[in-house]
Amino acid sequence: RIAAAIGVKPEHMVCTHQTHTTNVRIVTREDAGKGVTREKDYTDVDGLITNVPGICLVTFYADCVPLLLVDPVHRAVGCSHSGWRGTVENMGGATLRAMAKAYGTDPADVRAAIGPSICQDCYEVSRDVISRFQEAYEEKDWPLLFYEKENGKYQLNLQQACRLNFIRAGVPEGQISMTDLCTCCNPELLFSHRASGGKRGNLAAVLMLKQTET
Repeated sequence: RIAAAIGVKPEHMVCTHQTHTTNVRIVTREDAGKGVTREKDYTDVDGLITNVPGICLVTFYADCVPLLLVDPVHRAVGCSHSGWRGTVENMGGATLRAMAKAYGTDPADVRAAIGPSICQDCYEVSRDVISRFQEAYEEKDWPLLFYEKENGKYQLNLQQACRLNFIRAGVPEGQISMTDLCTCCNPELLFSHRASGGKRGNLAAVLMLKQTET
């Protein structure tokens, strides 16, 4: 149904095998259909990149952050899943580096989007998670990323952390789009792991280069 709605063939879709890594797979025409009409022959892949028109990248979420990248100069795209582990380990930067190595992508040319995910007000985390973010980000950025509550827990802003990752990797701020739509605040519209207590489906992000006219 998704393929029909967006005008692609199911056998041209390629899915991730997400385990909260920063591993990125280069998707070729030979990967078409993997995870949809064919079995995947890879594991531990949270990001996909391709420069093949007509191959549709598919990633999954239910509070974690969708990262979508388009390089209009080299005609390449990337689609990645970034939970707190992927964010603190810079999944956005890892995807950009993979695109640079495979296709010559310059982050200055990239258009980036940060999709619907859990907002800071809904995302309570423990001290050990915040310690990782304190190690990964400059102290001047901490007020933007988290604050401590009276119960000793913290509220973490994954979307802003992903935005900082893109900026630090060289994507101009004006070329980064970020939604204000929270998955947890809108359980009637979007699947949320936290809002449902784990009883939920998956959201999908899809990204594809159009076939050029001949």
